[in-house]
Amino acid sequence: MYAQVKISAEVRPRTEYSHGSKSLATEDMKGSLITSQRTRLNLDFKNEDFAIGVVMQDVRNWGAEKQLTTNGNESVYIHQAWAEWFISQKFALKAGRQQLVYDDHRMLGSVGWAQQARAHDVAVFKYSGDINVHLGLAYNNSSLNSNIYTGPDFYKRMQYLWLNRKGDSYSASFLFMSVGRPYWENEDQTEQGVRCTRTAGTHINTKLAGINFAGNFYYQFGEDIQGDDVSAFNVAIDATAPLSDKVNVGGGYELLSGTDQGNLDENNSFNPFFGTNHKFNGLMDYFFVGNHIDNVGLHDIYLKANAKPGKVKFNAALHFFSAHGEMTSGNQGLGTELDLFCGYSHKGKVQLDFGYSHMFAGDGLYEVKGVENNDAGNHWAWVMLTFKPTLFESKKD
Repeated sequence: MYAQVKISAEVRPRTEYSHGSKSLATEDMKGSLITSQRTRLNLDFKNEDFAIGVVMQDVRNWGAEKQLTTNGNESVYIHQAWAEWFISQKFALKAGRQQLVYDDHRMLGSVGWAQQARAHDVAVFKYSGDINVHLGLAYNNSSLNSNIYTGPDFYKRMQYLWLNRKGDSYSASFLFMSVGRPYWENEDQTEQGVRCTRTAGTHINTKLAGINFAGNFYYQFGEDIQGDDVSAFNVAIDATAPLSDKVNVGGGYELLSGTDQGNLDENNSFNPFFGTNHKFNGLMDYFFVGNHIDNVGLHDIYLKANAKPGKVKFNAALHFFSAHGEMTSGNQGLGTELDLFCGYSHKGKVQLDFGYSHMFAGDGLYEVKGVENNDAGNHWAWVMLTFKPTLFESKKD
């Protein structure tokens, strides 16, 4: 019989300079500077029968509260609070508020770049064997005596099934997910229905001739929140090859289908829903980070390289963006983005990261974002410190 307790913390301030991140800069826009901070206190307990995880979190912008404050809008809250019951060696049940992270984060991810990150209220049934199986079930209601949900969450109900098999040189997964969003069936708002968008597809990782390959294919169907039929898809291929033990180069292509402008009959725009979308399609977050949903979609062709000489890591990526759905103007080109990153790790406990990105916007991007074409320039720079100390850890046999 054993029990293990671990208490850890995280403090992560990040300063960002923006002149056209997420949306294009206007001609008279001035650059802005802001510092945000995430602070966490983590408690983990585990024995042979169950595990418990609690993450207390505070997220704020510097200057959001007065210096002599008593209580304000910024407050500590529960980011995660879950318990996992180890029913047997193969079966487990994990229930509560928790992060859902699968495969490459494309459909279900932690959104760790965002200071608040993402967590779901969900129960997950797990089976571990030659094929690992996870079945997740979430259902939200506003009160015990009604089937009406008016809360802040994105969905009323969500279910997913994830299957994964790993071999010596590959990992293959299948995901089916249904996201049901509520809508009012009458003007009095006394009857509520649910419109479901469903996603099915696969993620594969493998290594051939020393080159790491990863690929996705997902198809979406059902209804969107407006009641329009959905028929959309996502295809991606990524390759990374080592030049040495310290340098890797690679590239890839991703297609997220889009709806032709002027098409009112069907929604052909792929929605990555709960993915860590900052990880994909450029770090300036022009696409699918709270934006570009139900739009013209995206072609993303990219080149990348990284190097790690000692404790310092360098990353660089170049993205070539164009619209998948037809633009009425015919301007399919959305632009080219350059992303640069440098990070330094001190004993694995302190991380200092820098980044700079520049978007060379195309005419089509100005149309999509609804900004008048100009020469203002679009760039973003940031610096972030991350501290992750272990405050206490004990293990008893």
